[in-house]
Formats: sequence, C-alpha cells, structure tokens
Amino acid sequence: MGSADLRFDANLGWLFTEVPFLARFDLAAAAGFTGVEYASPYVHTVSELRTSLHNAGLKQVLINTPQGPPGDPTRGGLACFPEMVGEFRDGVDRGLEYAVGLGSEFLHVCAGLRQPETTRDRAFARYVSNIVWAAERAQGSGVTLALEVQNKWDSPDFILDTQRQAADVIDAVGQTNVGLLFDVYHARRIEGDVVASLAPVRHHVVHVQIADSPDRHEPGSGDVEWRAVFDALRDSGYSGWIGCEYRPSVDSMSSLEWMRELRA
Repeated sequence: MGSADLRFDANLGWLFTEVPFLARFDLAAAAGFTGVEYASPYVHTVSELRTSLHNAGLKQVLINTPQGPPGDPTRGGLACFPEMVGEFRDGVDRGLEYAVGLGSEFLHVCAGLRQPETTRDRAFARYVSNIVWAAERAQGSGVTLALEVQNKWDSPDFILDTQRQAADVIDAVGQTNVGLLFDVYHARRIEGDVVASLAPVRHHVVHVQIADSPDRHEPGSGDVEWRAVFDALRDSGYSGWIGCEYRPSVDSMSSLEWMRELRA
C-alpha cells in the first residue's frame, strides 16, 4: 500500500480497547509501535501516564485539550464558544501542563461545535482569537498546537469546514508553533480526493491521523486509496508521526495486518 519508512503511532483511545487503558501501552509496544497518542489523559495523573510510557518504552506523540462529555455542547471542544473564553484558556493551560509533563510533541486544540444561538461569523472570530492566545501561551513550551478539521456527518456544525480553511487560520495566527493535523478519514469524507486535499496544505501539516472511509475501520477496509496517500506523504518529505485513529473491525492485533504488510 505504500512505503515501509513511514512512522506510525497507536491511538490508545481507539486501539487495544479490549483491555483497560493503562494496560494498552504494553500491547502497543508488543505490536511494534514506538509512539502513542490519545485524546484525553485527564482521568490519570501525569505521573501514572509517564510511568506507563517509560515501562513500555513509548513516546507520547499527541493529546487533546479538554472536551465536554458525550452529548454536551462542548463535546467537540471550547475554542469557538464566545461566552467560554475563561474555560477555554483554563483547558489550554491544563493541556499544556500534561503535554509538557508527558513530553508530548503536539497538543490538539479542539475547535468545537457552533451552537444555534451563535452566528457562524461570531463563533469563527472567537475561534481564531482563541488560537492566537493559545499560540502565545504555548511559546517556549516545546509543544506544537495542532488544528484539525472534522466532517459534518460525524460532527455537525464543527467550526472548521475544509483543510484550506484550517490552513488559512494557521496563516492568520502567524506562529511557527501552530500546524495542521491532517486526518485522512475526515479529508476523505469532506473533500473526496485525499491526495488532492493534502497537496495545497502539505507545508502546514505537522501530524497525520488515519482511518478508512466510510466506516472508520483499519486501512484497507474501505474506499481510501492508501498507496496513493502513503506515497504522497513520502514523496512530499513528510517524516512525522501517523496516528492510527481507527475503530478495528476485528480485534486490535488482527487489525494491524495492513501495517505488518507495509513494513514487510
């Protein structure tokens, strides 16, 4: 499907869910991963997580800023809520505390879902302002902030619509510590041609996540042309992490057959 020199990490919120969270680190290492990511570390202490990383010999790649619980208006993040600036800033501070403590390269600043009582223009303006503040706050931390686009079927009213729009926000912020989290699954659902959507924003991409479309299972289970995607990343000189953020259609270890074939 592509080149064996690409570097994959395991998203522990999606993979190895057959066992409790802290047991997933060892399974990821046993599967050959050297890095992990997960959305929400906040139910565990930094010390607990750091111990799990150390014992498994793993690198922390990415975490998210805090989000609300399922069903809550803030489940997609707080960055576009004009009336929740204080809560957003508290969340960024907490995210940076964990990211620095875990040695995480990236903090995904969750954009949020525009609420019916807020116009899109007002929500988007607040989002950009909040990202400017977060970029300034993260200066000197060694953590890069990542912005992600999500598709309207999974996340109706998500404030970012396209990869180009996210890239424009990064340009507007104008800081080197802000980049694009390019999610192949969302790009396929939104824009169809993944390679074509990647090309104009590639210079902004700092992290990649993968899942097949339309069911968000492992690569090879759907309609994404993975050879073309992996070749495009390799040919563009991308040397960063690629997060496996998919829902296995079988048990987690068996779902990694595509990666074993790729590495072989």
